[in-house]
Amino acid sequence: MNASLFSANSEGACPACNGLGLIYTDLAFMADVASVCEVCEGRRYTDEVLGYRLRGRNIVEVLAMSVEEARGFFTERPVRIMLDRLADVGLDYISLGQELDTLSGGERQRLKLAIEMSGATDVYVLDEPTTGLHMQDVDNLIGLLDRLVEAGRTVIIIEHNLDVIARADWVIDLGPGGGHDGGRVIFEGPPAELVRVDGSLTGQYLRRRLEPIAAG
Repeated sequence: MNASLFSANSEGACPACNGLGLIYTDLAFMADVASVCEVCEGRRYTDEVLGYRLRGRNIVEVLAMSVEEARGFFTERPVRIMLDRLADVGLDYISLGQELDTLSGGERQRLKLAIEMSGATDVYVLDEPTTGLHMQDVDNLIGLLDRLVEAGRTVIIIEHNLDVIARADWVIDLGPGGGHDGGRVIFEGPPAELVRVDGSLTGQYLRRRLEPIAAG
């Protein structure tokens, strides 16, 4: 069985609407009118495709599942790994069939992270992975990175987020300023030692960030 049969953009697409689920009518000088395809009833696939079922669900019903629901449905290890990564980056609420243009910039950023981290790569190099993430999602990301390290992977991050820096195993601080005012290694070591380096701007901000936590 060809995998393209289960793609609404390929072999399995409803021929009447080309897998869109909608029929667009051109009204010349007026805006196009969209109506639900009468052949597939908006389901986008041919009857042949909809006849195939996995544990009682057809492709449309599976794609309508949220990531969280799908984690309880799928037992196949490759699928579960990807679903777990999506949940780790805080995307457990999106549906499996959700279109990319309905995701926010932050959600697309997290999706890319989940895809990259679902493989068996030994070394990850991430450039500011917290961009566009909510504080709670940053915490989820750090937890994911911790698990990658615990599994024997190497994670190298270029980052300004103080929460990420505070929970790193080893920090290389470049400075003393930015752009043409930087380029020198100011510090190498654990975050606990970085906060005591007077010549490091990162250390100064990190110390301010951690003082209220220590006081509490």
